[in-house]
Amino acid sequence: MPWTTLVVGSLSLLAVLSIAYSTVRTSVPPMPSSMRSRRVVLDLLAEYVPDQPNVRLADLGSGWGGLAIPMARRFPQYRIEGYELSWLPWLVSRLMKAAFRLDNLTLHRRNFNRADLDHVGILVTYLNPNVMAQLKQRLDRPEQPRRTLISIGFALPGKTAERTLRVNELYNTPIDIYRLGRTTNDR
Repeated sequence: MPWTTLVVGSLSLLAVLSIAYSTVRTSVPPMPSSMRSRRVVLDLLAEYVPDQPNVRLADLGSGWGGLAIPMARRFPQYRIEGYELSWLPWLVSRLMKAAFRLDNLTLHRRNFNRADLDHVGILVTYLNPNVMAQLKQRLDRPEQPRRTLISIGFALPGKTAERTLRVNELYNTPIDIYRLGRTTNDR
């Protein structure tokens, strides 16, 4: 057996084991959203992003960079953050960030539930119902800043979406938009 076959096979096995481990650990496989869903989200962001240079956007569970990279390319005037725990998708997205020279994109290899997101004005997710329930607990704090959440495929439990769009594709995927947090007038 040539050494190149051994190296490629070992790296492939390591990649599969890494993804399997991360999936078990987080209960979320690094599954990209559909191309049509991503297009709809990018159009929604253009509509919901306020006209101010300090707004930050975050892709929670950014995976392979399928949404975080296009967000950074389409909105170079804004700071974009991606959060991903699985090292292989995170590494691939880091390589894509470097290839596209996206200085406005920061990719964190860490749990977004442990990150300070108070500075983020718009959150984007494609997470399963269990993780959405965890996110809801975090976003339900009374001191939560005013922000927008755009969720692909899964609702935020116990919250009513301000708007829901259906993506014209095989699964008729819902994209829910939520306004969260309080303003000074809400108190």
